[in-house]
Amino acid sequence: MNKLGMGLLAALALALAACHGSAVRKPGHAAEAARAPASDSGESLAADTEQLTIGGNAFIAPQDWRVHRAAPVVMLTAPEGDSRLALVDVAGADADAAVAAAWAAYPGGARWPLKSASDVPARDGWRQMRLYSYETSANEQRVVLAMALRADAAWTVVIYDMSAATGEKRSAQVKLVLDRLLPKGHSRESFAGRTPHALDAARVDELKRFVEDARRELEVPGVAIGIVQDGKVVFAGGFGVRALGQAAPVDADTLFMIASNTKALTTLMLAKLVAQGRLDWDTPVTRILPQFRLGDADTTRRVLVRHLICACTGLPRQDLEWLFDSDGASPDSVLRTLATMQPTSAFGALFQYSNPMAAAAGYAGGHVEFPGLELGAAYDAAMQSLVFDPLSMHSTTFDYARALRGNHALPHGLDVDGHTVAASMDLNYTVIPARPAGAAWSSVNDMLRYVQMELAQGRLPDGTRYIDAAPLLERRKAQVALGKDAVYGMGLMVDHTWGVPVVHHGGDLLGFHSDMLWLPDANVGAVILTNSDPGVYLRGPFQRRLLEVLFDGEPQAAANVAAAAARQRSELQAERKRLQVPADPTAVAALAGRYHSAALGDLVVRQVDAATWFDFGAWRSEVASRRNDDGSVSFSTISPGNHDFEFIVTTEGGRRGLVLRDAQHEYVFVAQ
Repeated sequence: MNKLGMGLLAALALALAACHGSAVRKPGHAAEAARAPASDSGESLAADTEQLTIGGNAFIAPQDWRVHRAAPVVMLTAPEGDSRLALVDVAGADADAAVAAAWAAYPGGARWPLKSASDVPARDGWRQMRLYSYETSANEQRVVLAMALRADAAWTVVIYDMSAATGEKRSAQVKLVLDRLLPKGHSRESFAGRTPHALDAARVDELKRFVEDARRELEVPGVAIGIVQDGKVVFAGGFGVRALGQAAPVDADTLFMIASNTKALTTLMLAKLVAQGRLDWDTPVTRILPQFRLGDADTTRRVLVRHLICACTGLPRQDLEWLFDSDGASPDSVLRTLATMQPTSAFGALFQYSNPMAAAAGYAGGHVEFPGLELGAAYDAAMQSLVFDPLSMHSTTFDYARALRGNHALPHGLDVDGHTVAASMDLNYTVIPARPAGAAWSSVNDMLRYVQMELAQGRLPDGTRYIDAAPLLERRKAQVALGKDAVYGMGLMVDHTWGVPVVHHGGDLLGFHSDMLWLPDANVGAVILTNSDPGVYLRGPFQRRLLEVLFDGEPQAAANVAAAAARQRSELQAERKRLQVPADPTAVAALAGRYHSAALGDLVVRQVDAATWFDFGAWRSEVASRRNDDGSVSFSTISPGNHDFEFIVTTEGGRRGLVLRDAQHEYVFVAQ
């Protein structure tokens, strides 16, 4: 399995373990799944449909998928026909035996070697859970996983056998299946109707201990958190250091890159313009930003302001253009690239996350506020005057130089052997041309001011109304489903997994991972900022631990962190065995010195002593080589902060080439 499977591996584990929650119905559907008998006709389901596995465990089959039942297998086939999700009820002495029995019942059997296996904390009525990932060859573009779940003596095994493209496109529908895959008769823990505790010193200390223990378990150098309740800050502070090898501690004023949390701040700026009557959520984008284009003319005509930031237009994630070809990039070039993209699903049908669309949202709003300025300058000025200044977010900035002069954290990642080390900032500069999607720097203290305003539905701490509630809250309304228990609004997610609404959004850049969240019904909010890639495994458990402390919930968060750390180590060890470092000299000798991609720019191969480096201009990385089971050779970037891009050696039109793929796109670098 190549790097495309890593995110899905974690997503599958999280969905089944319910660490983050996930999913709800898409707008326009009935509030609950249709109750219909299982279909073996091969026809697509007309609606999301409640079903049972052969052993009687409940799940929901997604709209447009086909269901076939042949004991012990319930097979769900995606509309594309190239991907399947199987739910297999089997007997077995242990998880390994159960998975073997499930593969024996699965059409075609187990065709891929096991890569790694790790336990997942038991929960939701499942007494034992174990996750398996399988080795697929680079050119298969396929992700194969299995999860064994035991309630009593019997096992239910989930087999995920999907193309990378379909898996990404239909990830929310996969979560729909997994979110409510529960043992028969079991109901998930719910905090609905419970009165939250006051976060007194003892309960805050519980949260602080959890964060420090998790930080050490995951080897994250620095973490900052902040918590508010009933309009007051009950804690704001830091743990660990801003950078390895330095003594400066993290505190509540330390700046981190907040990445995609920037999106909610961008939609807040748009909401201010809506409140002023300068635009409407349903204004056609071309009316306020005439140069905006998306795909063909018909698609462009139908895009409204809300569509830019709802992850609901069916535009797939397509970030490699700005990650690789950022030299000379600008807001205008981001918009020009957006014009070459086309949605792969209907508006409102499927969650597909798009950073370029979010960037266009910010530039549209900035242009409305400051039409005489260049798009980037207009956006920066609009954010300053409409968001940062009124909320007293005086440290929050898009100015990297300013951020790096003061109290700031530096990014960290894992080296090829799994050790935490300082990471390059280079790739994080590439987001600047698309900065409304994720380039802000902020601190816990600044972000808490934003969270407090959200909890107060538009009022500032002194009672002054900053924004009308209606345009503010419109951002939380469902635009597209994320499965069964959550929805995506406009730069915000609303999650009901635990019976109470949690509004939140995460942020991920190289070496920086964060989350902000608030519970409107409990009048509680929190922020967590981290400075290392394993920090991504701290966000969901932090949210869960906050709920546990507030509502006396079942203790799950600490086990989730421990399992994530063990799973990460297992996956890295399995991947490391396949990599040759330094890269194989024979494979390196066959490379050209320079390659070019029309979409991604130039790639220069450089030799530094025994190491081979790929240089893309704005950033560079050492590469390792790998010989794949299908006979192909790959080079994977391994420098911390710039890692996990896999280039497959190929011959294109008789010329040497390197192929780079994301889930739904392929890019060819041709030798020059």
